[in-house]
Amino acid sequence: MTISSAPVAAQKIAREKTTMVGGAAMYPSKNIVQNAVNSKDHTTLVAAVKAADLVETLQGAGPFTIFAPTNMAFAKLPAETVPTLLKPENKEALVKVLTYHVVAGRYSAKDLMELVKKGGGKAMLKTVQGGELTVMQKGKKLIITDAKGGMATVTISNVMQSNGVIHVVDSVLLPS
Repeated sequence: MTISSAPVAAQKIAREKTTMVGGAAMYPSKNIVQNAVNSKDHTTLVAAVKAADLVETLQGAGPFTIFAPTNMAFAKLPAETVPTLLKPENKEALVKVLTYHVVAGRYSAKDLMELVKKGGGKAMLKTVQGGELTVMQKGKKLIITDAKGGMATVTISNVMQSNGVIHVVDSVLLPS
């Protein structure tokens, strides 16, 4: 008589070092989209990614570093901003905002802090959208400043994904 064990994939997932985001475990073996759809704190971001037709891109090989705004971050915007951006006729503007939160490459919090140190207190990151984000360190926190001077604090860092890393932020970053 043989005793069967759980499938190898399930065993691997059970051993992964996960990070909890929005009440859900984020698995390093899953891609950005596979994890993000489970976060209750990122339903607005997921809806926006779908409306912008960026799901396939963010499921790609990457690697990507994403500064992922929470639902509360989107709620800080003027009342009609999100519903307006989600309209099909505003897809180009939505893509611009979303890709401004994405940097090519995998940058952990430690990597970002090292870049800040090398940069004499700040680091400039080129976004997939083409603009720049400024990263600074305040104590043990990372602060991201957008082109309009808006600031977002990384609230959960190093959420590792198979195709990159997510850093959860408390504000939406806006390109110029």
